Amino acid sequence: MKNLHIIVCIAQNRAIGLDNHLLYRLKDDLRQFKALTTGHTVIMGRRTFESLPKGALPNRRNLVLTRQTSLNWPNTETFPSLKEALSHCSNEEQVFIIGGSSVYAEALPQADTLHLTLVDNTPKEADTFFPEINKNEWEETERTDFPANENNEHSFSLVTLKRKP
Repeated sequence: MKNLHIIVCIAQNRAIGLDNHLLYRLKDDLRQFKALTTGHTVIMGRRTFESLPKGALPNRRNLVLTRQTSLNWPNTETFPSLKEALSHCSNEEQVFIIGGSSVYAEALPQADTLHLTLVDNTPKEADTFFPEINKNEWEETERTDFPANENNEHSFSLVTLKRKP
């Protein structure tokens, strides 16, 4: 599938979550997430969907992966697997994988682009981690650094990686 993106906020130890919640609340990161994903398709696992405070993300096509076929929520489409969800996306669609860790691990070999928020911090606790990224397969195409300030509790970098041909 073309146009398969992964978007994730990662600590220095690859941690991404604790108790089904994000580790960080960085306003500039959330602004970037919204700018990149609005008007496009987002795919997430059921637990990631259930962690969203208001349900389906507005102005996006929300695809939720769950083996519990009886489940469905307003403004979402459910699929039993990533493969099945992707088969319902056109090649023109920009598709963003937004979590959790098992969905990231399955999508990583297929992704064209990684949108990483690299946080200059290692949390005291985490129970969810992003898979190892093979640096030989990717090249950095963009980087914007943000200092810690009133909007962001930690400094971080927004980094875009494209898969090498």
